[in-house]
Amino acid sequence: MRDFANSSYKRGKVAQNKIKIQRVPRDYKKILRPLKTIATGVVALSLVAGLFYGGYRALSSVTVFSLKNITVSSAKHLTREEILGLASVEPGKDLFRMNLKRMGEHILMNPWVETVKINRYLPDAIAITVTEREPVAIVNMGFIYYLDSKGKVFKVLNQGDKLDFPVVTGFSEETLGSDPKGTKEALETTCLLLKTLREKGAFILADVSEIHYDKGYGFTLFTSNGALPVKIGSGDFPAKIERFARIYRDLMAQSTTIHYIDLDYIDKIIVKKT
Repeated sequence: MRDFANSSYKRGKVAQNKIKIQRVPRDYKKILRPLKTIATGVVALSLVAGLFYGGYRALSSVTVFSLKNITVSSAKHLTREEILGLASVEPGKDLFRMNLKRMGEHILMNPWVETVKINRYLPDAIAITVTEREPVAIVNMGFIYYLDSKGKVFKVLNQGDKLDFPVVTGFSEETLGSDPKGTKEALETTCLLLKTLREKGAFILADVSEIHYDKGYGFTLFTSNGALPVKIGSGDFPAKIERFARIYRDLMAQSTTIHYIDLDYIDKIIVKKT
């Protein structure tokens, strides 16, 4: 065996392999050129948007169609000034900026108003047309309300309101809340009875001081002369009133001896003596 420990051979060093890599310098101008283009576009777009916004602000500050003429339909219960106050409208406002729907909603908040219509007329005018409710009776429901011809309880009476209407009793705010449909139908029937009394001959609305409603029975009229009860039920009012009108004056001559009169029959009248 060869003894390498005592050998005079010296191992030479082997040079490492070296590969020279040539680095190419980066062209940052080429990299940044698209970003510069984008930035320039953003700046330009911002300038254009600013110009448009400035133009819009300038145009919006100019009132091209200024309100000059306001027409308001004649009303019985509301004055022109009250209607304009509800609508918050006055000359000088921009006609295009006026929200007609909102104006109408504000006018409808007044209980006298049933319908409202607002039209815009260029270059400088609007027209407000108001339809008011007309009371046909007073309903005592704890508070006293007006009743219109469609059976709508629409306004609490205040000091100065007219009282020369027939009084309707038997309704309450509780039933109006718990049974709105049934109460509405009964109030509409009340209006039919009132209409019949206005149109018929010898026995008319002026002869009635009170109309009382009972859910189970129907209506009872109380005469202006002596508060005599006249039961009329819930339907066929024209025929019943016509029959009663024929003998009304004769019965009133002896009213002190009559307890009540019942008209709620097809072909007869019941007179209950005291």
